[in-house]
Amino acid sequence: MSVKHVLFIVTNAAVIGPNNRATGFFFPEIAHPFEALDKAGIAVEYASPQGGKPPEDGFDANDPVQAAFLKSASYRRLARTRKLSEVDVLDYDAIFFPGGLGPMVDITGNPEVQAAVRRAWDAGKIVSAVCHGPSALLGVTLADGTPLVRGRKVAGFSTAEEDGYARPDVPFDLQGALTDEGALYESSAPWTPKLVVDGRLITGQNPQSGTLVGEAIAKALEEHA
Repeated sequence: MSVKHVLFIVTNAAVIGPNNRATGFFFPEIAHPFEALDKAGIAVEYASPQGGKPPEDGFDANDPVQAAFLKSASYRRLARTRKLSEVDVLDYDAIFFPGGLGPMVDITGNPEVQAAVRRAWDAGKIVSAVCHGPSALLGVTLADGTPLVRGRKVAGFSTAEEDGYARPDVPFDLQGALTDEGALYESSAPWTPKLVVDGRLITGQNPQSGTLVGEAIAKALEEHA
């Protein structure tokens, strides 16, 4: 059986909002999905809008999964992400957007990102995201002009979570924006795991959902095989 490949598309944004809050990708939201995929024998590669080393946020040395990822060869490769414009998502079996506040700066509304999501979706690939990562789905329209998320079940960082975390720093409310595009938004209590699988669309609500998302991607790839 051939090895499956997942492309993680990561933010390059190091600051966000009027207070210049430090941000980047949220460390556990790469470390935990990576661990689940790695256990399943699935290869992970990295891209970002600008290429190079993406800024990071939220590392917890007391989390053994994060500590192990920090020492991994995959973390070394993450320091040299490829430019998204130089990558073809059709070379991969799935794409995944980790969260952190950074994606709300340079992933959301990015025409290259939107084109990559649409290209992957139209080709029957798995499209996945966690926490603020589902902001990558906003503004993506299908051939008939309808939003990708319309009528589809989606999770993402909730309004209740944002109110207690980064409300003054973010340019919009993710839950509201997804709902406005017709998504059937689902959530659990703040900071508790929530996975939503709607066909090839796999999303998680918050950092606590990263492992579930990784496992769901692995399961979906196995079923597609």
